Amino acid sequence: MGATAQNLSPQARGRELARQGKALFFEYGSVNAAARQLMNRHQDLPSIQAYRYAAGLSQDQAAARYNEVAGNQTTLGGTTINAWESWARARGTAGAGSPPSFASLLILATAYGRGPHSTADEVISPGDLVQEAYEKLPVEDQLALKTAFERSPIPATSDSLRVRNGVVDGSPDADNIIGPDFNLHVPTIDNGNPAICAFSLPNPNPAQLLDLTWNTLGFGIQRLMRQIKSLGRRLDADICFGVNEAGLVMATFLASAQFNRCSIGYLKCNRAKNEITFGTDSYFPESVESPVIVICDFEVKHADVVGLVARELRQRYPGAELYFAVFGAMTKGSSLEVDSFEDLTGAKIMQAANFEAVFIAATMSPPGIEPPLELR
Repeated sequence: MGATAQNLSPQARGRELARQGKALFFEYGSVNAAARQLMNRHQDLPSIQAYRYAAGLSQDQAAARYNEVAGNQTTLGGTTINAWESWARARGTAGAGSPPSFASLLILATAYGRGPHSTADEVISPGDLVQEAYEKLPVEDQLALKTAFERSPIPATSDSLRVRNGVVDGSPDADNIIGPDFNLHVPTIDNGNPAICAFSLPNPNPAQLLDLTWNTLGFGIQRLMRQIKSLGRRLDADICFGVNEAGLVMATFLASAQFNRCSIGYLKCNRAKNEITFGTDSYFPESVESPVIVICDFEVKHADVVGLVARELRQRYPGAELYFAVFGAMTKGSSLEVDSFEDLTGAKIMQAANFEAVFIAATMSPPGIEPPLELR
């Protein structure tokens, strides 16, 4: 977003975003496409607000449309729409606004799917409305969003996708679809190799988290090992830290297979009232002076967990070299085969953490991915 837009008053900026959203709808003929384009242009704009602008509605008009969809059995006002958007916009600030319920998201998705002047009839996923704030929702609403819709059978004959270890037919033991490999330049050591080969993880059910199979998790860990070997020099880790249980699984495999059974640490991240703290059962092994540490995390979205982790480890291990290996990185746009590291939602977070190098197995779309057995 340019400096001029930054200097606008909130009212003037709202009018400008509304103008852009409506223009994008008529350009693309789609609320979903218009909202995505608007979020690409204004990265601080929460999705629930972008969809309202793409539908050509003020907050009061959005409330009226909501009541209409509900058969006028509700009396929602514009202040409630504002509270939901303030909550999504806060991104880590406690006490700002209030989250929409699962039922409200269902109604709002239908309301916004009608587009400007009720000229459209588009299916909008309720999960897309809160894609960057999904983890801030109450656990019950997260589960409701995840299980709201039955998984539909996925064709296994797409030209752009291939299936590993099984046919995708909607059965519980079906493996995930793995998208094309692509090269991505990431932050790395001086004179190191900045190019990594990642793969995409298309989600056939965008309203739900993508449940990964063990095959896919193993394939991603193998991809991280290949990237580490291609760094440009040998990387010998003193400690592999796992962030939460899924990261701990990754750290265990990498420590054994890649780093000669180095020490394994554990960081349990607790989230309460939009704040992240480390649990008392986190484990920080003893190590040499100025150790080489590889941090393993399952996914990177918007929350600055990796920044908190990096600060904690630098405090506990002065002079440490920190490397970051993540299974899934969320993209800003609809395309998973991104052209630039900057196209990842967590790019600035990872850059600010000042890692020696970054390794990424796969890219993913909102609302994200779920590890096998729902490891946390």
